[in-house]
Amino acid sequence: MKSLKQLLLALAVLTGSLGLNAAELNLFGWSEYVPQDVLDGFTKETGIKVNFETYASNEELLSKLVAGGGNYDLIQPSEYAAELMIRRKMLAPLNKAKIPNLKNVAPEFKGLAHDPKDEFTVPYMSGTVGIVVNTEKVKDPIRGYKDVFQPKFKDRLVVLDDNREIVTWALYTAGLPANEINSASLAKVRPIIAQWVKLVKVFDSGSPKTALINGDVDIGIVWSGEAALLWNEDKKFKYVLPAEGAHRFIDIFCIPADAPHKDAAHAFINYILRPEVSKIISRDFPYTNPNIEARKLLSPEELANPASYPAGPAKLETFRDIGKAAAEIDELMTDIKSAQ
Repeated sequence: MKSLKQLLLALAVLTGSLGLNAAELNLFGWSEYVPQDVLDGFTKETGIKVNFETYASNEELLSKLVAGGGNYDLIQPSEYAAELMIRRKMLAPLNKAKIPNLKNVAPEFKGLAHDPKDEFTVPYMSGTVGIVVNTEKVKDPIRGYKDVFQPKFKDRLVVLDDNREIVTWALYTAGLPANEINSASLAKVRPIIAQWVKLVKVFDSGSPKTALINGDVDIGIVWSGEAALLWNEDKKFKYVLPAEGAHRFIDIFCIPADAPHKDAAHAFINYILRPEVSKIISRDFPYTNPNIEARKLLSPEELANPASYPAGPAKLETFRDIGKAAAEIDELMTDIKSAQ
């Protein structure tokens, strides 16, 4: 039997108080990032069907939105892509009265540079990009990018298929900041990247852990949530934050300005901010959870995962919108890969 809350939500959908045609939600998000349990639970409770389409990079998301395709109600960019969309007026302001569970967001995830007044974005998950080492196969000490990209590890590496990430790693090794990207800095790191690309066996942003689990490679530079899943599977997979510096990302939910079902989008955001729902997300995708109330529900083992909640000092930076330099990065990486 449905609870009174579920019946009221269903009535809201039928009467239109959740907006016209609100019995549908078009979600565009990262691959392998929203548990099916969460989508099914939302639909069961509200009657709103979720159509879930995925992408593998922020650049893919942006190009799809700029092209005007999809009619998406809710998207899941990282912070720098959201910053760009806010500047271009591509996002709708949030109606916070419809998201009472915003109170569960930890203070350190509020008022950040991409959205200083928290007008357009809600944090979903955070994490880092670091190194995973199969310690049964690799006995050398691996502390940073220079240790990874060595000729002896040729065809033993999986890295993210993300142009800006790869350029950032090279910038760090050259002692350059991650967000000050121009023609001169790209020219400096071009020969570094050209040597690196020759060593990589697999480029994969969707599921880089797969090549490590299958034994196809021994070292990876991956999202921390992927590293956390590897650690849960087998403690031989060690996670290392690169000594030269690492990217700390924040993936968020926001609503496109022309979203046809904005009320359904608000309802979904509020749903995933419930501690018990957010706990399910951490179970399946163990990144750093910005939901402070959900963290209280996690087990000691989950909180001790060194990839989910890394300890110790590390140089971490969050990406900012870099404007036209993003196109220069893509051109650089295309040239380098095509030359291999």
